[in-house]
Amino acid sequence: MAHLENLPAEPVARLRAIVSLLRSPEGCPWDREQTHESLRAGLLEEACETIDAISNADDANLREELGDLLLQVVFHTDLAAERGAFTLEDAAQHTREKLIRRHPHVFGDVDAADTQAVLRQWEQIKREEKGDRTSIMDGIPRALPALIRAANIQKKAARVGFDWPDTAGVIDKFREELAELSVELESGDQQKLEHELGDLLFTTVNMARKLGIEPELALERANQRFLARFQHMEKSAATENQKLESLAPEKLEDLWREAKSANL
Repeated sequence: MAHLENLPAEPVARLRAIVSLLRSPEGCPWDREQTHESLRAGLLEEACETIDAISNADDANLREELGDLLLQVVFHTDLAAERGAFTLEDAAQHTREKLIRRHPHVFGDVDAADTQAVLRQWEQIKREEKGDRTSIMDGIPRALPALIRAANIQKKAARVGFDWPDTAGVIDKFREELAELSVELESGDQQKLEHELGDLLFTTVNMARKLGIEPELALERANQRFLARFQHMEKSAATENQKLESLAPEKLEDLWREAKSANL
C-alpha cells in the first residue's frame, strides 16, 4: 500500500509523485498500460469539459476540470520523462522562453500599438522560429474541429491582408455561395452539393469573424437553444399524452412557435 504521508506537500509536486507512483510496478495496472496514443481521447474530453465549465460560468466545475486537464499534462510529461524525451520542467521552460520571444513589445523595445499589431508580430516571429515551414498556414492542426480550423485559417489569411475590407463583402459572398448551392440542388450531384455547402459554411465562419463573433460559441449557443425548444415541445406534447412523432407537421410548428415565445 502506498504511503501518502511520504509524498511532497506542494500540490503540483504531490500530483506528479502520485502519477509516478501509479505508473510504478507497485501502482495501477491501468495507469502502467497507458501511452500518449491511448490518452488522446481523454485529453480531448477533458479539454471539452473545461470549455463547458467556462461556458456555464461554473467556477467550482472549472476548478475541477482544469485539475483534470493538468493531470493530462502531468501524465504525458511523465510518459515522456520515462523514455528520456523531456520533463514537465522542460516543457514549462520552453513555453516561458516562447512567451518572452513572442512579446518583444513587453520584454523588449518593439512597439505594438494594438491587438492586431501584436497578432501580426506573433505570426512573424512564429514563422521565423519554424524555419522549415513554407506557408503561413503550416501548423494549423488537422485534428481541430472543422469549424475552429476554418476560423484559424481565415484569421491567418487576414493577418497578411487577404481579407474583405468590411462585412458587406462577406455578405455578398454568402449570397453568391447560397445561389451556387441552389443551382446544384437542381443537379442532385452529391459531390457538387457537398462542395457548395462547404463553401457556404466556410463563408459563414468568415462572416462571424468579421462581426467579431466566435463561430464555435455561436453554433453551440444555437445548439442549446434548439435543444431547449425541442425539449419544451416534448413536454407540451406529453401533457396531452402525445409524442412528437405522432403529430402532424402543422402541430409541430405550433409547438415550436410556442417554445420560441417562451424565450427559450
